[in-house]
Amino acid sequence: MTREATPSMTRINPPELGEPPGYSQIVDVRAGRIIFIAGQTALDRDGRLVGKDDFTAQATQVFRNLGLALEACGCTPADLVKLTVFLTDMNNLGRYREARNIFFASVMPPAAPAVTLVEVSKLYGPDFMIEIEAIAAV
Repeated sequence: MTREATPSMTRINPPELGEPPGYSQIVDVRAGRIIFIAGQTALDRDGRLVGKDDFTAQATQVFRNLGLALEACGCTPADLVKLTVFLTDMNNLGRYREARNIFFASVMPPAAPAVTLVEVSKLYGPDFMIEIEAIAAV
């Protein structure tokens, strides 16, 4: 069993569950604060859609918004313990992973939150292709 610990959380990947690609099977949190971040979409600060019909541009904006939300509450991506990812087309999974890997590339210690990823028929706006909600703990 591999374990990776920080002062507030332990990421656990029991070998019986297999080695997950880019996330943790279990995140055991012992924290003073838990922050719930609403689903982030590809809207810019003025409420305009970024990347109509361009999944990569939308995913980049969603992670940018997630970073801004974390920053607003004094957190970083290293504090993320759970992501729920909604895609309107599972064929974009590879592009989602590329955007996720860029977002987490500079995080130290390395972050690997627990993740649930599902395909949905539609999101809040008709042109949205991805939405991510998150939980952080500090």
